[in-house]
Amino acid sequence: MISLLALVIATALHSPKVSAAETTTKEQTLEVTAAAGSINSSQDTDYNVPVTRAAIKLALTARDTPQSVSVITKQRMQDQKLETLTDVLTNTTGISQFNSGANRSNFYSRGFMIDNYQIDGVPALIDSAWNLGDTLSDTAVYDRVEVVRGATGLMTGAGSPAASVNMVHKQADSKTFQGNLSASYGSWDTQRYVADLSGPLTESGNVRGRVVAGYQDGDSWLDHYHTQKKFLYGTVAADLTDSTTLTLGYDYQETNIQGATWGGLPTFYLDGSKTNYSRSANLAPDWAYNNSDSKKVFASLKQTFNNGWELNLSGSHTEATMDSKLLYIDGYFDKSTGIGIGPYEGYDLLGGTGYNTAKRKEDTADAYVTGPYELFGRQHELMAGVTYIRQHDRYVSASTSFTSADVGDFNDWGNYPEPDWDDQALSQDNVIRQKSAYLATRISLADPLHLILGARYTQYNANTLTQNMEKNNITPYAGLVYDINDTYSAYASYTSIFKPQTYRNAQGAYLSPVTGKSYETGIKGDWMNSRITASLAVFRIEQDHLGATDYALVPGSTDYAYYEQKGTVSKGVEFEINGAVTDNLQMTFGATRYVAKDGEDAALNPTQPRTSLKLFTSYRLPMLQDLTVGGGVNWQTHTWDNVAGPGGTSTLYAEQGSYALVDLFGRYQVTKQLSVQANLNNLFDETYNIDVGRNTVYGEPRNLSISANYRF
Repeated sequence: MISLLALVIATALHSPKVSAAETTTKEQTLEVTAAAGSINSSQDTDYNVPVTRAAIKLALTARDTPQSVSVITKQRMQDQKLETLTDVLTNTTGISQFNSGANRSNFYSRGFMIDNYQIDGVPALIDSAWNLGDTLSDTAVYDRVEVVRGATGLMTGAGSPAASVNMVHKQADSKTFQGNLSASYGSWDTQRYVADLSGPLTESGNVRGRVVAGYQDGDSWLDHYHTQKKFLYGTVAADLTDSTTLTLGYDYQETNIQGATWGGLPTFYLDGSKTNYSRSANLAPDWAYNNSDSKKVFASLKQTFNNGWELNLSGSHTEATMDSKLLYIDGYFDKSTGIGIGPYEGYDLLGGTGYNTAKRKEDTADAYVTGPYELFGRQHELMAGVTYIRQHDRYVSASTSFTSADVGDFNDWGNYPEPDWDDQALSQDNVIRQKSAYLATRISLADPLHLILGARYTQYNANTLTQNMEKNNITPYAGLVYDINDTYSAYASYTSIFKPQTYRNAQGAYLSPVTGKSYETGIKGDWMNSRITASLAVFRIEQDHLGATDYALVPGSTDYAYYEQKGTVSKGVEFEINGAVTDNLQMTFGATRYVAKDGEDAALNPTQPRTSLKLFTSYRLPMLQDLTVGGGVNWQTHTWDNVAGPGGTSTLYAEQGSYALVDLFGRYQVTKQLSVQANLNNLFDETYNIDVGRNTVYGEPRNLSISANYRF
């Protein structure tokens, strides 16, 4: 891999010199660079960015990218008050949510769970089995979040074909001192304070700094549920030369939750009828909590050359910890007596407790070059790089289980006493390594026709308490883009799928890696110099060996057993329009419709909506320029699941009907520096379940927040 990168760098340094007009006209006029790009006023307030590297690390407009890409900018996050990664993804086109507790979310796209995350374009490994607060990351430290739907093996290596989520940190890019102070107060006594300060650290401005600090504290619609959050982010950028920039940074986030939930409320009574608990009901005892924090240090070096080539080096070290004591209920209770039984035949278990602590260390290094080259009288682009990731996860736990004799009358459920914990035992001790080399080129076949070819070679190695796994894989990528005219382009893309699995079957053996293919084709539009874009995509995903569970247990353990599905197919259509419709109107509207089935023609992950619509707008009134109003609606079709009934002797049908959530916001510019904003969420106080199955986890009811923002 190193020799490959060295060869490409040598090619870059000795490639023929080409004019700036030939190589960077589009990028100079459109790109917001990740390192230090100054951005004009429209780009600073738009719901779109002109250029992104999210799909293949080449700086491309949406029209030139042969996949579906959504960008959630800092202006959109401010208007809609999207304060966590969970908030962002819940409001992103084609993304749906599944919760296993009030503060623990997994996200799905096109029928599959998302496990591909990146920070500043470098893959980050996240284990959904343990809650280290990843999706609670505060967005105050991010400039934008980029979501590429579909398989993204070229960028992320091993992973699902759902989507890739890239969180882009704010940069120290201001040569004048400026700041942003905000404070808000809302429902359930939630208060939040954020300071964002940036400016030059030297007289010339060749060294710049930025710091973002915040504090949040509040209750919840859930009884005795309280969250406290702190975060601190700092970064320094230094122009070592006119063409060399070094960036250093530190990101600390801490979330402490008292009254934390694990699972939800029972969905059914013992007789199979639906329960009707209050949305505020919380089964967690007063000793339950879930605390998590993460510390990340990172550095990057960007070197540009006068022939249009660019070298990027980056590295990071992250340590995340989790400490929790939780309780869950998983049973069926008599409506009158409150006496219950468990969902599995031969198991008289109604729930349990867990005392879990975890530590995750991750080291990443990434190096890539990109630039133009000439071949057969035409100009093309090349990108090549290497990535190394090492993650060490260590989890220790102690647990207890309880039966109907321990619970008694569930209708009189109270504060379940904290058990006398045994010494914590080692649950997992995993070391995962990924070494990758990747290469892509954008070939100009003709003025309106471009072909993108690429591949990623991944060495995947996992050492766990129960197995050593080593897999090598080559992930190909191909995309074709045809410019119909100055506004529209048509595209098609293909990539393969590769994902090792740690699930075990009923005999205790580990499943084979998931393999498959992902296809996408569509048409895109681009107006106002990419301030507004639109896309219509048709996709098809084919997979084999995908793990699925029938909720049986692995012999001798409490883990669910999985079996391999062959012939899994997801196919559908997506539409999105995003950006500045006019100078006064910003809008994002996305629609998704898909069907996902396993090899036996049964619905795959039916807990996720097959059809969803998401709309949000912001409108500055022309007759009253200081007033901005807006709002949106998220609508989805019904979701469902077949679950094991009492004692495992029957099957029950759990369902959440279709619903719509309506949000409103308004902002008034009191002075040039001071603005006040109000956000009203779930206007019609819709009641809905985001954990369809044996348990019910209610989404948040109607809530209001008022915030003040001061810029200088």
